[in-house]
Parts: sequence; C-alpha cells; structure tokens
Amino acid sequence: MKTHHWQARTRDELIIEVWEALDCESVGARELLAIQDALRETLGVGAVVSPASIARVVVDEGAVLRHPEVLNCDIKWRARSLAASRPLEEFDFSTLEAAATSIKKIDELRMEAETEPNNHSVKQLRDMVIQAGKGARLIARSTIVPERERAAAKEICEWVRIWLQQPALFDDWLSLRQRSPEYQRKFAEQLFEHSSE
Repeated sequence: MKTHHWQARTRDELIIEVWEALDCESVGARELLAIQDALRETLGVGAVVSPASIARVVVDEGAVLRHPEVLNCDIKWRARSLAASRPLEEFDFSTLEAAATSIKKIDELRMEAETEPNNHSVKQLRDMVIQAGKGARLIARSTIVPERERAAAKEICEWVRIWLQQPALFDDWLSLRQRSPEYQRKFAEQLFEHSSE
C-alpha cells in the first residue's frame, strides 16, 4: 500500500480506516498484512497486533472474512513473532560448533521471514547476529581469555561478518571454510575433542 496520511487517532480506528481504503469485499491474508504494514508505518512496531485481532475489529464493522486465509496468516505471524522474539541467549556462540548451529538456525528463520512482505523479523534476526558478533569480538580482544578461545572467537567474528554481508551464501561458505586446510590446522584440537565425545 502506498504511503498514506491516515486520519485515525487510535489503533482500532486506523485498522478500520485502512480496511475501508482497501475497498475489498472480503478480508484475507493480503488485507491483514496491508493493515499491519499501515499500523507499523503510522503508529510504530509496538502498535502491530495479530491478524486475528485485526480480523475481530473489521468483522465488527461488517467485513466478511476468508477464514482459512485469516487462520493461516495468524498462525504464520505468531510463529514468526515467536521466532524473532527469541532472546540471544537461546543461541549459543561460545564454541565453533555451537556458533555454526546457531547461525544456521538463525538463517532458517531469516529465510522464512524473507517470504513475508515486511522485513521487521529479518531486521531483528540481523540485530541478534550483530549482538553475537559484538560478544565474540570482546572475547577475541580480551587479554585474559586463553588463546584457543580467542582464536575461536575471531573465527566466529568472521562468520558473523560473512553472514551479515551474504546470508544466502553463508551455509555454502561455512562448509567450504570448515573443510579448508587452514581451518583444519587452526582448530584441529577442538575438532578432535568434539569427535571423541
């Protein structure tokens, strides 16, 4: 929906105003997402409510719902919101193995989020990876952390940099990196410990 100057003063008024501007006979996923975008752009991220909440407001005004679409849209939105609201602590960047697993999980969430019309979830995921990179950089620069851990943290910093620049290529890049002779030499002891557990 193009940029519009809405007259509404409350969230519910804005939902109704956008719905009326859409001039649609029924409401489904496309309309709900357009209303969410208008809420985000006009009132901020905190004003965005679930597709089911929006559906309740417009149905009270006489809208006809395409129920399967509304339900599916709401389920997808809740899954994305839950995934994007995961705290950074849920992902582990303390070892090479844990960092690789965490970045791969985050990348799966990124790919899911990129299929949706807004990029808010993608931005949240990028912010999480940036925070992880900052934590790894602190460890890499520390003078009290053992050299082995600093080396792993430096490697993780590089992974974060690559993911932020080219997330779509990251998985292939990481696979090649982990098979490189330099990586094998540099982290042989850690790789051996992991394989013997």
